[in-house]
Amino acid sequence: MKEFVVKTLNTDDIESEIEKIGFDSSYINKAADKCKFVNLKIFDLIPAQANILKQTALSVGADCATNKNVITGNCERSDVILSGSISHIKKISEKLKQQPFLLKDLADKLLSSVVYKKERTKIVGIVNVTPDSFSDGGMYLNPKDAISHAISLVEDGADMLDIGAESTRPYSTGVPFDIQIERLLPVLKGLKNINVPISVDTRSSLVAEAVLDNGASIINDVSGLSYDPRIADIAAKYNAAVIVQHSNGEPENMQDNPVYSDVVEDIYFSLRNKIELAKYKGLKDIIVDVGIGFGKTKEDNFTLLNRIEEFYSLGCPVMVGVSRKSLLGLSDSGNNDLKDALSLAVSYPLMQKKVDYLRVHNVKLHKQLLDLTI
Repeated sequence: MKEFVVKTLNTDDIESEIEKIGFDSSYINKAADKCKFVNLKIFDLIPAQANILKQTALSVGADCATNKNVITGNCERSDVILSGSISHIKKISEKLKQQPFLLKDLADKLLSSVVYKKERTKIVGIVNVTPDSFSDGGMYLNPKDAISHAISLVEDGADMLDIGAESTRPYSTGVPFDIQIERLLPVLKGLKNINVPISVDTRSSLVAEAVLDNGASIINDVSGLSYDPRIADIAAKYNAAVIVQHSNGEPENMQDNPVYSDVVEDIYFSLRNKIELAKYKGLKDIIVDVGIGFGKTKEDNFTLLNRIEEFYSLGCPVMVGVSRKSLLGLSDSGNNDLKDALSLAVSYPLMQKKVDYLRVHNVKLHKQLLDLTI
């Protein structure tokens, strides 16, 4: 008798595997939903909600972990972890729509949390118009050099440019708004015919207004709209997109013993609050960034990178910047070729997870890997 052969499947394209075995093509998508498993954490449910959710999960063959006291009602609130296939989650959502205790609203949230990303990562090219940025400070301070560099990044395949005139590396000090504007405007004018969106990295509402008046369409605020409260209003006035980053403190002090109770959940809820603020201010096009290196330990940074997919459920595109940063274990004055190689190694899993944007110095290298493998 022939020996059985069993092989683990580890693929994001389960549809192709199902098709290869000769499955009925008209039902492939439904079959694929049964093969894709997720774990969803739902916060702060009352016992009645948690009990109904657990029983509903069990009724379709999924499961839901709750606080041990939920069943007796001896707790006021419980976080829960719902586990099952996408098919399970869809069935649970349908059943919850008929349940009390606002569970209809939860049904919609569950459905929006299991949408798989299909578009590949976009590459954002960094242009530092500064004398003191950690990897290339001074190289592009001259407007002609900055313009030439930006054009070469686009030729190398950049999907967006991110231009900054203020270094926000750890222990750096702020740059007055007028100096930022003086550095930025000649570069923006030289790029007025560029065919990719231009983001400007600034925390200042005055700088934001000046650059949005001169060709920029995105504001990248590393403080997450908190350093200068007017920046959200200015971005809304111009109908600009915003990149809202998490940062624990200011550059001058953010690396002084950063501490979190749970780094992923703390930053998740911080970004969630910032998204709500941005929407309240009238902003519609919002990108989030977990802020690698901005008030995090090395362990924090790699935890965030390994669990970056958890931030997709915020409902906004996710940007990540690891390029040439200190988590790579090299000094600021270290060899940029080696930094780029290590940056690429750290970026590859992010590309596989289809993070929306990668902010990088060496566009050509990252684009080549993306075209080769994804």
